[in-house]
Amino acid sequence: MQIDQNPFRGAGLCHQSLSGIDAPSIDTATPEALLTRCPVAAVTPLVSLNGFGCTVWAKDERARMGLGSFKALGAAYVIAHAAAQAGAQDMSTALTGQTYVTASAGNHGLSVAAGARIFGARAVIYLSETVPDGFAQRLKAKGAEVIRAGHDYESSMEAAHDAAHVNGWTLLSDSSWPGYWEMPHRLMEGYLVMAAEAARQMPQVPTHIFLQAGVGGLAAACAAHFRQVWGDGPVITVVEPAAAPALQASIGAGEPVATSGPVSAMGRLDCKEPSLIALKGLARDADRFALLSEAEAGAILPRLASQGMATTESGAAGVAALALSDLGPDDVALVILSEMADA
Repeated sequence: MQIDQNPFRGAGLCHQSLSGIDAPSIDTATPEALLTRCPVAAVTPLVSLNGFGCTVWAKDERARMGLGSFKALGAAYVIAHAAAQAGAQDMSTALTGQTYVTASAGNHGLSVAAGARIFGARAVIYLSETVPDGFAQRLKAKGAEVIRAGHDYESSMEAAHDAAHVNGWTLLSDSSWPGYWEMPHRLMEGYLVMAAEAARQMPQVPTHIFLQAGVGGLAAACAAHFRQVWGDGPVITVVEPAAAPALQASIGAGEPVATSGPVSAMGRLDCKEPSLIALKGLARDADRFALLSEAEAGAILPRLASQGMATTESGAAGVAALALSDLGPDDVALVILSEMADA
């Protein structure tokens, strides 16, 4: 595992590409209030993990709202917000006639599909060739139309962007770029529910926090809230695949960069370009950026499964980085199990 210190910690990264883009939201009240109106909403558990040489608490997102990952708090929250703003008497038809389109490397698409179906909208999800067919079938079961496009996530995102422009659809990405940041900013606000729950559940202030990242939405939202609650005390490490070091490379370059690399087994984290909102937040809030090899990510899975915490390489990336860190009995770590084993 490679670990790099963040030279911008505290001050943040000043670059023209980040000018005018808001940092991640810290408004937990809005998403938590809207979530109470969802019939399948429930607090996810904080569980202890054993055998790591320190105290470890894991926020278990594997059953979040029946969708199998923390992503249920993202796109579905954005769509619910739009439905509430529509002022319709019947929320189930509040967004009839609207189409949401996105690209997905995994669970974000399920959140779009579920939110669209609940509020009467249509969902069109673009998948790259590398996304397993089983995931495509799960999307279709949620009522989404699935279209294959491109050999990687970035190619499928470009296709979704073009389709939104041509058809007048609403693009709902979990990433952000110049000219597109208001909707992903709200999406990341939904992730604050998870962070707020975890902060309330923790029996003690953590000394270390490990947050996995693809484009960086989960990591940035959680880091922003944890800094608000716990200040500068916890050491926050952002964990990415070595094959997709979008945030680490951008921090190293001092500006957003597009990276390249092979397809990673950490599929939901296999994103080669960072969200600008996430980069802005993490440059300020993260202490370190870690890169995991494929072997390092896979090695942790049997240990978690033996404790009844089966997940994927993506879902366990933070735990894998923790296992490779030199923490002792006086340390307290917080990690996130971000998705179910067959996600």
